[in-house]
Amino acid sequence: MPPKSGNYRIESINNQRDLLIQINWVSLDNEAYYSQYEFRPDGEVHPFPDKVMADAIKGEIENASTITLSFLKDDQEVLTVRKEILSNGYLKITQKGTKPDGTAFRNIDIYHKQLSVLPYASSVGSVAIRPTEEGMIKHKALQAMEEQTNMQLDQIRQQIELLARQATEIRKRKELSMMIYEAKLNFQPVIGHLYYLYQKKDDSYALSMVSPKEWGGTGPFKQFMAAVKLLADHTWAEVGESFTNVNE
Repeated sequence: MPPKSGNYRIESINNQRDLLIQINWVSLDNEAYYSQYEFRPDGEVHPFPDKVMADAIKGEIENASTITLSFLKDDQEVLTVRKEILSNGYLKITQKGTKPDGTAFRNIDIYHKQLSVLPYASSVGSVAIRPTEEGMIKHKALQAMEEQTNMQLDQIRQQIELLARQATEIRKRKELSMMIYEAKLNFQPVIGHLYYLYQKKDDSYALSMVSPKEWGGTGPFKQFMAAVKLLADHTWAEVGESFTNVNE
């Protein structure tokens, strides 16, 4: 049945000899389901406890990113499940088998990196799994956990982005301040006042109270660099004024 959302978990157990598969999902009809089973990925046939589903199970690790499972009933494969980690980190689950009426089916689900099924996953009904109270409780708990952790991670990401922007702004102010303090000053700058940074013909810098508009261009300088303001911490910040260079 097509899943609307869900979680898929694979972990090692029994001293890493066996693998445990846990799946919980919500159908398009908003019914919660839960299923789990164990298998040994040694390529050998082992008894399967849920006789309604299968008599035996055979698991094999094909390579570092692929596991294949075969469910057998009366020595016949009734379901083959291939779990593959794709190059983009997604988990692809392919199920092939035969329904009780003898017709074949194929079912593919794609899970994103947080192991939640994508909304466009396709599915055709296969093994009958009934909703249980345990499945409902586990799914709701996992869904709430995922929502909360995603929200917290998003808040941390926003804080990191803010700190990165602030760090970039401080670095720019520092570079501009170093340039100005190395420039020629014929006056004592006042905090909060607007000044104009120019590059001289010898490529050194000079700070002036006269704007390019008042000069009618760049005046005696090679080019206008920026309109700047002295802040209370004695760093300099570029302000958003623009002027036309007389050489353009």
